[in-house]
Amino acid sequence: MFDSEVQRILDFVARGIGVRVVGSPGSGKTTVLRSVIGNLEKSGVSVHFISGLRTHRTIPYAAIKGLGLDVRPGRSGVLDIADVFSSQLAKTGKHLLVVDDLHLVDSESLAVLEAVRRRSDCPMVATAPETWSFSRGQLAVLNNGREAHLQLDPLHYEQVHFLIAQVLGAPADADTTARILTKSAGNPRLIVRIAETASLSNLLVMKDKQWSMSAESLWNEHLRGTVEALLAELSPDEFTALHIMAILGTARVDVLHKVIHSDALEGLERRGFLSVLADQHNGSIAAISPPVIADYFRGSKNLRDRKLLRSKIAGVLEAAPHEVPEERATSDGLSRVLSSLRLEKGDDDAITSRQIHEQSTERERIRFERWQANKSAANAAALLRIYWGAPLNVERARRVCSETTDFDADPKDLLFVTITEAMLAIHTGRGTSAAVDILQKFAGDNPHLSAEIDDAILFLKASHGRVPLDTSPVPGAIENRKTGMGSLVHGLLELYRLNPAAALEAVDGPGDDDAFPHLRPFIRSFALFGAGRVEESLVLALDWRAEARKSLDQFGVITSSYVAAHGLLYGGHFEEAEYLMSSVFAMGRPGFVVDSLYDAMLRLAGLRHATTALLPALSIAAQARTEVADVGPLPGIGKGAYELIVHNNTQPSTFDRKATKLIRRQLKSGYVLEAMMTALLCTCLCPGRPVLDLLQKILRDSGLNVHDQLLAIASAVVEGDHKLLGLLLKHYEPDIDTYQVGMLLRGALKRHVIEGDATAADAMAQASSVFAVRFPSANEQLSFNSFRTTPLTEREIEVAILAGHLTNVEIGEQLGISARTVENHISNALRKSGATSRNSLFMLVGNSLPPR
Repeated sequence: MFDSEVQRILDFVARGIGVRVVGSPGSGKTTVLRSVIGNLEKSGVSVHFISGLRTHRTIPYAAIKGLGLDVRPGRSGVLDIADVFSSQLAKTGKHLLVVDDLHLVDSESLAVLEAVRRRSDCPMVATAPETWSFSRGQLAVLNNGREAHLQLDPLHYEQVHFLIAQVLGAPADADTTARILTKSAGNPRLIVRIAETASLSNLLVMKDKQWSMSAESLWNEHLRGTVEALLAELSPDEFTALHIMAILGTARVDVLHKVIHSDALEGLERRGFLSVLADQHNGSIAAISPPVIADYFRGSKNLRDRKLLRSKIAGVLEAAPHEVPEERATSDGLSRVLSSLRLEKGDDDAITSRQIHEQSTERERIRFERWQANKSAANAAALLRIYWGAPLNVERARRVCSETTDFDADPKDLLFVTITEAMLAIHTGRGTSAAVDILQKFAGDNPHLSAEIDDAILFLKASHGRVPLDTSPVPGAIENRKTGMGSLVHGLLELYRLNPAAALEAVDGPGDDDAFPHLRPFIRSFALFGAGRVEESLVLALDWRAEARKSLDQFGVITSSYVAAHGLLYGGHFEEAEYLMSSVFAMGRPGFVVDSLYDAMLRLAGLRHATTALLPALSIAAQARTEVADVGPLPGIGKGAYELIVHNNTQPSTFDRKATKLIRRQLKSGYVLEAMMTALLCTCLCPGRPVLDLLQKILRDSGLNVHDQLLAIASAVVEGDHKLLGLLLKHYEPDIDTYQVGMLLRGALKRHVIEGDATAADAMAQASSVFAVRFPSANEQLSFNSFRTTPLTEREIEVAILAGHLTNVEIGEQLGISARTVENHISNALRKSGATSRNSLFMLVGNSLPPR
């Protein structure tokens, strides 16, 4: 779980640099420390471990005595103990000082540590709370020598998925994973405790080899001790403040200030128990974090009996919302939206997800009650619109579709209800033909809406079967400008066909009257991506997503995130893409209209791990539905490309054959955009002539020339024309495909190694290395793992990573092994991998370690 953090600490320690590891209680600080100690002790480093204890921080020398130093009787003062400890650190060999929970170490032990650190250059690794206000004595210990800072952030969806599987022995389904993430706020200790106690309480049950929730809540009495330990340091005022917030739920900050003293609120926020976020009115709202704490208070009899406290805040609940004038950002550009996304990573996914769930649940309840009182088409449309993005109540949706009256109804509302009913038929397994029958029957009863129904039928058939070959405008595209149906369907079909210019033209305009408001920005942003205008697409999608998050619009968040994820992955921004998709997964499985996009993102998130050497035993892609077609209207919706890459054969010729077959099926269905993306990815992962020919034809027929440099380089790679390849790389001008070119060169190298062409492999390794020097990237390259049948050991991969730029002696010094041992590891790695030189070995495994 913390491999990358452990490796970073080991790298710092190897250079004589100390590390301060900070995080919230339960964030994994001690786990990281134990792993670091284990790794260093294996390499012969003497580790001196000191642990601070809450019950011992007032006992003199309690922490330092845990070292078992041989102190002479009568010489037990600070300097006397420091002399003994310093002599231990001065012994031959490498030493490391480790202090766990520095803030709980007693004052006398701190004094000894300060004296020792002044006399020794031994690095120190220490853990402390994220927001702790250090005393002078603690700072005196920390601020000696060089020190790096390592922040342990909350876990995201994919990490939670792996941790649950590790704890319970099997993975959880999407909704369960999302609920545990939401309740724990990504805190590792809470994730483990919630999963364990829910299983113990039979709140989690095994279904189809996955853990699923058997009740609406995961709270159980076995969690009480864990939460009480978390709250142990709170003052009485802060504890009471949490009581009040548990009653109020998510509330505006100005409301909280009326019933809670500002010092208590600031204390809770400083300790990480209060999350403050902007609301849709540009005001501020606050909620308890992690949310499981709120469950603790709400499940307490003491809370239910606090009548005076409830009466105190009763009037505050009716306070009017605080309106703040809306201010829109005027700056633009990729750097701005990426910077905003990276800053957002520090926010709490769980709080945002809970806000969206609470609002959706409340809206659904109110609108269903309103529909029950008056079963009009307007009330039905208002309720069904929630189900397009938020979780679906199938029985309620069916009832609304069947019992709604069409008396004196707005045609747009009737149309929305009918289209929703048709989509619901597909979602529940009745098939496209049943959906078409529903629409055709409605058209017969409402001839004045026949044009819109024709558009809807065309959309359903194209999205769940095959796109018509005719590229002329869809009938009604001009006439239906009022509702936007014709233009939107036309734009979407042109997007499927990879005609981005036509798609953009179709959705030109504000679309204020659109029956489906999110479809226009979706088509526009994805058409920009298909046209190669990736940066414009990203800016549009991420700005749209920010607005959707702010307004708690789950439908908008999912659709915009799907587009943005493609743009981020295309540029190799894996960390940002995985966070973005993780924030979507944290919301749980969505409504029935965007569930296909949710599944597509699960596959996209699993794609990176499908191409790494140390493939995780479990991937979140397994949570995506499998009862879908191999081809789909948009990239990732069909499962074929993901299945092809995950289950690739080690023989490139077999991969070429399977990839070509899949791409031809995609083209036959009219899903040209999906075919282009599949062909581009397969060419970069394992360049071969059959797939490259298809890619060239697709781009030529679509009139897209933005990938010309990549195609020229790929042709030289496939033809084995290394002279031409050198010239093309020398004169290469950075464009949207710079990341893809690096992936292509790495993929060609691995293909040559697998095929046993040593000369071509060395030439490609050199070309790849030169290109990487000219265009350095902080992003890892996706690349097929060629070691699946004869895997290298962890140490062999580690040595191979360093072999590209260090000598055997330098590698040995860094890893704490002899140069002869390094030489043996390299020889074994060369033999197993088929690489013919240190450089080609380095290029082969350069990205094979788990993502950092």
